[in-house]
Amino acid sequence: MPIRAAVTVVLTAAERHRLKKMAYGHKTPHQTRQRATIVLLAARGRANAKIAADTRLHVDTVRTWRGRFAHGGIPALTDRRRSGRPARFTPVQVAEAKVLACQLPAESGLPLSRWSCPELAAELTARGITDSISASTEASRSSQLRHQTCPTLSTAHKPKDWPV
Repeated sequence: MPIRAAVTVVLTAAERHRLKKMAYGHKTPHQTRQRATIVLLAARGRANAKIAADTRLHVDTVRTWRGRFAHGGIPALTDRRRSGRPARFTPVQVAEAKVLACQLPAESGLPLSRWSCPELAAELTARGITDSISASTEASRSSQLRHQTCPTLSTAHKPKDWPV
């Protein structure tokens, strides 16, 4: 099987400047720094195997990012959209659920000192914020809120699909 030649990378001055900022920026995410470094080394004419050895990355990783840059430029260095289940709750529903969770149940006319997950899930459904939500979802979302400043939330019962 013949070995394919590495994709040639030619940079403009503006691209080189931007890639250097990405590769050497202190606040640049690690993955972005790696990708920018790969492209800069490729633009110097280095082979994929040499770049992989220098950056301690796999040759396939170097080949992937070199090729993506050659075909799409700097915007191609970002992650592609990942597959998976679409979000079940809109950002507005999530925000409304958080607001409700941080209110005292007494403000909703319930004789409780703190929200439990099943009661909060029932209240979200009763107010029409969500069509349906399980107590287990409520619990997993509630555990995230517990670490924030929300003293009215009790996570004694652990439910699953709450939008917070």
